[in-house]
Amino acid sequence: MEAELPPGPAWQVLEPRYAEPLADERAAIEQAIDFPIAGPALEELSRGRASAAISVCDITRPAPNRLTLPPLLERLERAGIPRERTTILIATGLHRPATDAELEEILGREILSRYPVVNHNARQREDHVYLGDASRGTPVWIDRRYVEADLHITLGFVEQHLMAGFSGGRKLIAPGLAGEETIRHLHSPRFMREPRAREGSFEQNPLHEELLEIAKMAGHDFIVDVVLGRGRKITAVFAGEPRAAHAAGVAFVREKTTAWLPSPVEAAVTTAAGYPLDLTFYQAVKGVTAASHIVRPGGIILVLAACDEGAGAGEFSRLLMESADAETFLREIAERPVTIDQWQLEKLALTALSHRIWYYTPGVPAEYHPRLWGRSFSTAAAALEALASEVPRGAPVAVIPEGPYVFAQVRS
Repeated sequence: MEAELPPGPAWQVLEPRYAEPLADERAAIEQAIDFPIAGPALEELSRGRASAAISVCDITRPAPNRLTLPPLLERLERAGIPRERTTILIATGLHRPATDAELEEILGREILSRYPVVNHNARQREDHVYLGDASRGTPVWIDRRYVEADLHITLGFVEQHLMAGFSGGRKLIAPGLAGEETIRHLHSPRFMREPRAREGSFEQNPLHEELLEIAKMAGHDFIVDVVLGRGRKITAVFAGEPRAAHAAGVAFVREKTTAWLPSPVEAAVTTAAGYPLDLTFYQAVKGVTAASHIVRPGGIILVLAACDEGAGAGEFSRLLMESADAETFLREIAERPVTIDQWQLEKLALTALSHRIWYYTPGVPAEYHPRLWGRSFSTAAAALEALASEVPRGAPVAVIPEGPYVFAQVRS
């Protein structure tokens, strides 16, 4: 959509900062696999192993599996692991299984026809192995087909993440291949209300540390993580021992893609970056929480999102309709078992306590508007005019057309 910014504020448009794309993606992937950040090369690591399991992202994540998988699979074969003993698992977490068409999009027809490919199903307890409890109390149930393989690999990409700080690495195991009980605990108030469990937070993020511990319990051996730039082109590849390689990817993202602001802004106009995140209000929350880190406490966050499919899935929609206000919702969920999708609403509620949230979300049915814990507008123009009249003249206001894909932080 196009919108005219009314006079008054000092508008600051924040665009994503992308690193330069690699000249030869295939060569860079092979170089990373053969000369890893830490630990032995993949082919060396694979020798003497009878089987391998590879966790890859599902259709909701733009991981370039069709580029990263072929050179990896070639090295497993050269090391003596047969194709029929190399299982590719789709790390769905609690998402629905990938369809046949989506599997072809994720992996490509050739790989799909030559290797065992399975959807993870978090709700099937018998498909998981209990590995004990992690140090923060998480009961660890991980997909049996991954745990019982001789070699454990993950393929992913690194970008800022709503709770874990950054995606990639350990997230391909938990929540990616974790059982429902494990996932619920990782999304409980125990972690969601930790101040460091947020976008861009890595050091001393308790959720990140719990995920690392779970991955180690599952026998995580090797990762291939990439960083994506404009047009989903690969800008860097990080492979090897999981902890060290993922940390190197995070350092790269921080250095190359962070948009630094000298001080907090008065308000922000953000989005869910268009399709597919702005299909539902559930996903549009990511634009709100990402912007909250650069807006002063008490400032306004205006989110513009189409939400053509409405509020979201059943559990999320029900919780939204039943919650009178953010404070009540946070108090109520602290006293009952974790339900599916409550964590997204919990993150929104926490932001609603510290900021004023305004909405132009035309696809959200009118009956939800009083339950959004903020002010709703019938047009984008009306919302922008109201924002311009609310903030002091000349006050800095960020405009973020690509919402959660802009990694913006205030220098401290």
